[in-house]
Amino acid sequence: MRTATETPPSRSRTRRALTRLLSAGTAALLTAALLPAAPAAATTVTVTHETIMSHDGARLSAKVITPGTDGPHPLLVMPAAWGTPNLIYVGAAHRLAYESGYQVVAYTSRGFYDSGGGIEVAGPEDRADASAVIDWALANTDADPDLIGMAGISYGAGISLLTAAEDERVDAVAALSGWADLEASLYPNRTINEQAAELLLLAGNLTGSPGDKLRMIEEEYRDGNVAPIVEASVDRSAMNKVGAINANGTAVMMAHTWNDGIFNPNQITDFYEALEGPKRLMLAPGDHATQDAFGALGLPDEVWSAAGDWFDHHLLGEDNGVADADPVRVKPNNGRGDWTSHPDWASVTGQADEYYLDKPSTSWLRWQSRGAMADEPATGWSYRYRSGYGTNAQSGTILLTGALQQFFDVPTGVSLPRVDRYHSAVWTSPAYPDGARIAGTPRAEFTAAPTSADQTLYVYLYDIDAWGRGALVSHAPYSLHGATPGEPVQVGVDLQDIVWDVPAGHRLAVVVDSGDLRYSEENDPWDRVTVGSDEESPARVTVPLG
Repeated sequence: MRTATETPPSRSRTRRALTRLLSAGTAALLTAALLPAAPAAATTVTVTHETIMSHDGARLSAKVITPGTDGPHPLLVMPAAWGTPNLIYVGAAHRLAYESGYQVVAYTSRGFYDSGGGIEVAGPEDRADASAVIDWALANTDADPDLIGMAGISYGAGISLLTAAEDERVDAVAALSGWADLEASLYPNRTINEQAAELLLLAGNLTGSPGDKLRMIEEEYRDGNVAPIVEASVDRSAMNKVGAINANGTAVMMAHTWNDGIFNPNQITDFYEALEGPKRLMLAPGDHATQDAFGALGLPDEVWSAAGDWFDHHLLGEDNGVADADPVRVKPNNGRGDWTSHPDWASVTGQADEYYLDKPSTSWLRWQSRGAMADEPATGWSYRYRSGYGTNAQSGTILLTGALQQFFDVPTGVSLPRVDRYHSAVWTSPAYPDGARIAGTPRAEFTAAPTSADQTLYVYLYDIDAWGRGALVSHAPYSLHGATPGEPVQVGVDLQDIVWDVPAGHRLAVVVDSGDLRYSEENDPWDRVTVGSDEESPARVTVPLG
């Protein structure tokens, strides 16, 4: 009889098959294909597969990459991403060992593939695993105990940041496409990021063995209870432990994408601002891990190159320009523009346009002028729309949407004249004759009076051409819970951080509706929402400009 903690046979067979495909032979082939030809004076590296016994007896599958030069070597520990084995770092790990002489230990995170234990969602067991891997490396390799770094993508990034808060031996971290606030990522503005949750659960169940915590969270989530997600997020968010990271003096580099559909960029910029030690932030087009995955395999990559420079400076002491460069680097999400550098995140925004929102119209025939974004406050108006249905204003599909923007400069589009005014509120701005750069955190403010206690709104900011064709610049969900039906509630919502170049002659548009396929929602077909503007706080949108 199978116990409650054992893996079902079908899932176990799937994991074994995937593990066989990603065998040592596969690793050798990938390494041979991706590594550059060795220069004449280059050293060699040795790759071994090791099983590391963790703190509680769980066996962790690891690739150990050892440079051929005499030690001691600075140590890099790399936890694998969610749903992936340690081979995810096959190219980057070899480059770091081969070119800079790091002792690298890349391991498959607890509960996935051939690593033991259950998936505990970056819980205490996972952080203890990372410390146990450091212990093993110091005892079994020629690693330098005074020069230790961690790097990872996604799940590996989150574990790296959390471990740095608890293990003062970690001197430097490169966190790529990770999270700092799990609640803000999976439950933004009290709205479930449904596509992200379903994708993570599917990958976890397919490639691993969920632990007690993950099984409980999934059961409660299926029953519509998000409280366990919120509760678990407290201990699993580096934002709540930033004081410890600051006290440890850990040097933290983070790279993220504007369209990350799992971990939105706002929680990363908030965390970056809270860091007090050496830090660096890179934000560029893409979706979850699409900026990092190719570099992890060993292909040329700006992010992994910057991570190598980060470790070379903070672990090897190289004077390579890291200390002198502006720490914040951003690349616009459209138009294939170049990187710009800034002393901090706040400096990305130079000024802001503040538009007041006038009463929308149900007519689309004069969409350029009905529902104006103007310079003067317009108060005392209200506008009611049916909230049980969505419109063609959508935030797109996670992974696909950001990848299309990154690789093909194809945005998530909308035809503004065809947005159903009976199920939304729409406003348009004056044209920007010379264009503009939106840079920072857009914000929308208005009142909302729902007809039921729980309602969900979605706010979109679009770049609109002369024919009403729009490209999604930014968006945010916002859910009301426990509201008094008919009573106005003040809504203030930060849209996702963005850098976006508005072409000359284009306008901006704001759409508020109540349906988006990315998120779960609290709306029924008979519900209504009345948006409005009052004298105390006139409805407005703030557009940050670079």
